[in-house]
Amino acid sequence: MTTASLACRTGCGACCTAPSISSPIPGMPHGKPAGVPCVQLDEARRCRLFGDPRRPVVCGSLQPSAAMCGPDRVHAMHWLTQLETQTHPGPMAPH
Repeated sequence: MTTASLACRTGCGACCTAPSISSPIPGMPHGKPAGVPCVQLDEARRCRLFGDPRRPVVCGSLQPSAAMCGPDRVHAMHWLTQLETQTHPGPMAPH
């Protein structure tokens, strides 16, 4: 499976929950901590800002992959949480 063939799963939203985002998001002017769902997720856990120029650049740069998304949301949350932990510059605050 190639990255281009992956589409977001309805009900997942792991990439909008697990990682921290340091840039402003509409409704979250200071970004968001890791583990906190973005306020721009709708009821189906889909991004309301997808394709919108106000969407943070970092969000658009995170591309889905088979390794990241895996078979379900649990896998994606675990994978992205591990990535967040490995790339965080300092001690992570509890959330």
